[in-house]
Amino acid sequence: MAVNAKGKEITSIWTPANVVTCVRIVFIPLFMIVSEWSFGLAANGGAWTSGALAWAAFVLYLVLSATDKVDGDLARKRGEVTDFGKFLDPIADKLLVFSALLILLEHGLVNVWFVFIIMFREFLVSALRMVASANGEVIAADKLGKWKTAVTMVSLCAYLLFIALSVQGGAVAGIVGGLLAFCRVSMLAAVILTVVSGAQYFWNARHIIFRV
Repeated sequence: MAVNAKGKEITSIWTPANVVTCVRIVFIPLFMIVSEWSFGLAANGGAWTSGALAWAAFVLYLVLSATDKVDGDLARKRGEVTDFGKFLDPIADKLLVFSALLILLEHGLVNVWFVFIIMFREFLVSALRMVASANGEVIAADKLGKWKTAVTMVSLCAYLLFIALSVQGGAVAGIVGGLLAFCRVSMLAAVILTVVSGAQYFWNARHIIFRV
């Protein structure tokens, strides 16, 4: 049984950090529903008539993205790093990224190859971690992987902000144009980091992959 930083035995998986992770997962479908409604109303009623929902989707995603750091900090600060949390946190992160990517892909805001590369890398790294775990080794996220996650989240939040601002029209037209350029550049950077960090994971774990 695990113990926390004060030496107290952890008797439940429902630590504050794990609760935050679960809340994040529960609210991801809500984000997708709000996003779909905003897109649907925009398509049926004109140029982003669903501005309130678009803003709600952006704010919700921003908050959910911020909790990615909160649960990890809570677990480490309280000394309550559990196997359940190690299992659930990466799943929550992937669901959060994939939910936004699929929404943006559906409406032509991101390239399908970008989405494929990001998903392909995540599946490969997850499989690598399972193989490593079966051999008694743990592959933790390195700095490059954390940068990849951060840049991806920033890009996705920027895209959602772009959608929300698009409803404003005239006064912010210049801002919207510049923001869209930032979205595209940051997404390209995220894809490049995805490929490089994925290759680094496999290079560092080559002794596991090629073990006889």
